[in-house]
Amino acid sequence: MSIDHLQSRLEPVSLNGILSKNLTDQILPPNLTLVPQLNEVYELELAFYESKILSEKEILRNGAYFASVNGQPTRHFLMCQGESLRLADHSSSRLKSFFTNNQFKTGYGTHGLFPYRGKFHPQMIKGLINIMGIKPGDTVLDPMMGSGTVPIEATLMGIHSVGVDSSPFCEFMTKAKIRGLRVTLPRIRAAIDNYDSTLRYLEKKIGGMKRVAPLRQSYLFDNMPHRKVDKQVAPEAIPEDSVQDYLMLAFFDAKGYAERSKRASFFDQFKSILERYYFVAEKIQRVLNGFEDELGTANVYTGDARRLEIESGTIDGIIFSPPYSFAIDYLKNDECHLNSMGVDIDELRQSMIGLRGRSLQQKYDTYVKDMELVLSECSRVLKPGKVCSIVVGTNNNQLSKIFNVHPKEVTGIDEILVQAGKKHAMSLMRKIERQITGMANTMRSEFIVMLQKD
Repeated sequence: MSIDHLQSRLEPVSLNGILSKNLTDQILPPNLTLVPQLNEVYELELAFYESKILSEKEILRNGAYFASVNGQPTRHFLMCQGESLRLADHSSSRLKSFFTNNQFKTGYGTHGLFPYRGKFHPQMIKGLINIMGIKPGDTVLDPMMGSGTVPIEATLMGIHSVGVDSSPFCEFMTKAKIRGLRVTLPRIRAAIDNYDSTLRYLEKKIGGMKRVAPLRQSYLFDNMPHRKVDKQVAPEAIPEDSVQDYLMLAFFDAKGYAERSKRASFFDQFKSILERYYFVAEKIQRVLNGFEDELGTANVYTGDARRLEIESGTIDGIIFSPPYSFAIDYLKNDECHLNSMGVDIDELRQSMIGLRGRSLQQKYDTYVKDMELVLSECSRVLKPGKVCSIVVGTNNNQLSKIFNVHPKEVTGIDEILVQAGKKHAMSLMRKIERQITGMANTMRSEFIVMLQKD
């Protein structure tokens, strides 16, 4: 090393030179402006990857973390700007605050419709799709789609998708939310204007879905005995499939809310939810106006992630979140909706990953075996060189009871899945940690595990 070079290294650091620019200015190109509310390290990391992997045109079309490129607003910014998800006046302040503070992360498009535990942040899924190299026209798979975040986001990005879930309600919910991107707005408006008869129509329709015991006919009107109800059939526009499913999801939404809260009667709650569903569809369709032909197609069905009905080597990328070990009983959360659909919950429980077994040890052992089968199928359907991203956390307190060790000594589910992936020709490419909000007592963080097929 020369003396001059050594002296240059010993010279005092210019604090002004370092502190004059913030971190984002130093790692991101000046022509890119980040969206508001970006406040976690993993988000900045995904934004950095997007800036390196995507072209300016691709960021404008599908970028997740940028508000503008050279002053031109991105489509993500346009989807999220303005009023956030519209909630009823009687909604809790906590819920209103959540959607306001996470306006650019969740709630845009039709993602914010219907509460569902363990939901992805759609913005994160968009970012993952981008850094995995999945482009418009490619196909992405979510073998455990839950509320449908991956298929919905892929559709908005012009990417084809396959969504699979063992719950029939998840299939219905996802299809309804995807159809909401193109639902006929005047027909939704007419249903709201005639919501007494709309309720009657949906009550009769859901009663037909019920295969076990019929829906109690007085259910909808128990809390309004003095209200005069329109006896007419709902507007004839309702039978259109997209309109019917969208309205029915709103019905289930109100039904679930009425069972959880006494803030409003079912009747009043249903009307406010219909207004929200109209607002959501109108807002996203305004952004997509003229770009409808760019939307991707989604193949969504009820199935088993351990035995996928997909041809080998046909998928360009996989994103999914397995059950949080057995920390959440998803069937219990959806029980009233599944009952309305006539689903035998006890029978369905026997096919659900994470719910089978009596003791914690049995549930854990079965869970690990099931997840190995899932990863085997993921490897089979994935094209060589493509990526499977798994978003997963570990309930350390739960597993520490099984292994009789301190929670800090528990082997995380993320590590178990990495080892399982190796058995099926998928190697760890990257692991990103993110903090969990709202489940701190169960899990403080989760990991984005990115496996690449050899």
